[in-house]
Amino acid sequence: MANLNSLFGSRVFNDSIMKERLPKETYVSLRNTISEGKELDISVANIVANAMKDWAIDNGATHYTHWFQPMTGITAEKHDSFMTVQSDGTVLTKFSGKNLIKGESDASSFPSGGLRATFEARGYTAWDPTSYAFIKDDTLCIPTVFCSHGGEVLDKKTPLLRSAEALSHQALRIMRVLGDNESTRVTPMVGAEQEYFLVDKEMYERRSDLIFTGKTLFGARPPKTQELNDQYYGTISPKVKEYMADLDRELWALGVYAKTEHNEAAPAQHELAPTYSNANTATDHNQLTMETMKTVALRHGFVCLLGEKPFDGINGSGKHNNWSMETNTGVALFKPGKEPYENTRFLLFLAAMIKAVDEYQDLLRISVASASNDRRLGGHEAPPAILSIFLGEELTDIIDAIITGRKYGGSKKMNMETGVNTLPEFVRDNTDRNRTSPFAFTGNKFEFRMPGASQSIADPNIVLNTIMAEALCQFADKLEKKTDDVEGACRRLIRDTFKKHRRILFDGNGYADEWIKEAESRGLCNYRTTADAVPHLTDTKNVSLFARHKVYTEAELISRREIMYGDYVKITHIEASTMIDMVKKEILPAALSYVKEISETVVNFNEIGIDSRVYKETASKIATIVSSLSFSLADLEKLIEKLDGTRAVSAQAEFARDEVIPKMNEIRRSADELEMLVAKKYWPFPTYGDMLFV
Repeated sequence: MANLNSLFGSRVFNDSIMKERLPKETYVSLRNTISEGKELDISVANIVANAMKDWAIDNGATHYTHWFQPMTGITAEKHDSFMTVQSDGTVLTKFSGKNLIKGESDASSFPSGGLRATFEARGYTAWDPTSYAFIKDDTLCIPTVFCSHGGEVLDKKTPLLRSAEALSHQALRIMRVLGDNESTRVTPMVGAEQEYFLVDKEMYERRSDLIFTGKTLFGARPPKTQELNDQYYGTISPKVKEYMADLDRELWALGVYAKTEHNEAAPAQHELAPTYSNANTATDHNQLTMETMKTVALRHGFVCLLGEKPFDGINGSGKHNNWSMETNTGVALFKPGKEPYENTRFLLFLAAMIKAVDEYQDLLRISVASASNDRRLGGHEAPPAILSIFLGEELTDIIDAIITGRKYGGSKKMNMETGVNTLPEFVRDNTDRNRTSPFAFTGNKFEFRMPGASQSIADPNIVLNTIMAEALCQFADKLEKKTDDVEGACRRLIRDTFKKHRRILFDGNGYADEWIKEAESRGLCNYRTTADAVPHLTDTKNVSLFARHKVYTEAELISRREIMYGDYVKITHIEASTMIDMVKKEILPAALSYVKEISETVVNFNEIGIDSRVYKETASKIATIVSSLSFSLADLEKLIEKLDGTRAVSAQAEFARDEVIPKMNEIRRSADELEMLVAKKYWPFPTYGDMLFV
């Protein structure tokens, strides 16, 4: 335990290190900046910077960087040495408050969605003191925001911080109405479960589709995948266990709250889950987790795949985003208590969440939209693309009782009957676990299950924070006028909200075809692809929402819409081009070589009078598929030329959805059929069976 205690956060300039290394008045000033948002004086910043530099050098750092999260979905960094050359040729180590607070970066190659002209290269990074600096390799990493020289936001951290402020402000209004005058901040709390695949590095390097796209563009289903459920929670193999242990040590040193690890449902699939932290820290930590997973995997002869659907027909990988709210006095606002029916505060915040999800289903769907995640959603390992909320038996019954005005019969929690006398009794959880639900209440939080494994959790949490702020704002506007009977006003508002937004609640099978029809009759959104969803980001109601809470300007929303369109088109283009290259250079030559061998065998058999009809039929079938595949390939090449046209990026996205992707699916079916016919010694790259069962 002592070793674990000394390891955790050992590479983080955290509160205990600051308290130890900073003068008391400097520490207090910095804490006020962090907890209350007060501006940091440059003199204080200079002292903090010098202490941070000395600590970093003591721990082996030679460089520093402003670590930021541009709209690529990954992190970025530019390293500068602590060394300053003197006139006599000697060097000093130096790091000023100015270096700490602000940095300058070339922004020309980062996506901006039209927020700035290409020649306007200058961008700025600004220190986020609410997120601890840390050492990665030999570099002090300072979490920062990123903006253009004109002040336009070019990152994911800034709107996340804005949305958290908006949520806190509106939630405190409700707390004041309810008589809480002690809380001064409400914080969105997040725990992001991370799924991933590990594949053998040597096999990975023999597949150009994995190298260029992060997923397999070809691959026939092996005889066995996950039918027996023997992988899920199964004994972790020694090699994978060594990887997980190494990963834990790396993450713990970085202050990441890595807690739970296990095998997931698909072969070669695993999961890591952290404990909760505030949304800003959780987002930083998740970015670090994904990066560390990849680097540690290489040390163990693996490659970590974070793509949402790396293997067709096999469970994909998601990132369950567990979201809740907590006051600075320690009150969990989604905790029902022993008698949730009597808990007005809980029911009020629950009603606000239901209202928020119902009114902004489109934004939640958009927040998880990508070409890769489109293939995962609804694929019997992920929720469908239709938003709905699952509450569990007890809460659903409470809501129905409130709507109808009938008396609630009381809690239905029951002891589990195990039939074994020596086992202790335990209470059955009425929230249950509906795996098909996109948005499920799981005790004291909501689990948003739609985000993809490779995606930044900033986007869904920006939306969750903002739509909840809006619902609470509307509630506060009404309740602040009802000072004479707050309890009665709250109860009426709760009832009316439940009644109006009951349509978003669903506890059945989200995979069933019947649900799609029922959801349509309820008026729920069903945006099956990114190209369907993205246009709605800039719908008038959404522009107004984000502007009202000062999270995004209209220009910033438009830029994000254009980037999402562009990414969808670019990813489709890369996948199609890789597919063409693999078919031409690997699959067709392999199939033709095997046909040649069969043809020679037929000739030899005929000479000695052996029946060769089976071989002739096989060769004929392969030749037919090869011919069809060649024509389809030529069609795809023409479609890519059209995709490269000068049309608006929205039109390109629609063309990719309607023309390019269906043609790619057609080519894949033919190639996968060939894999089942061509002898293994001729097949040019590792199969699913090779990669998933190593």
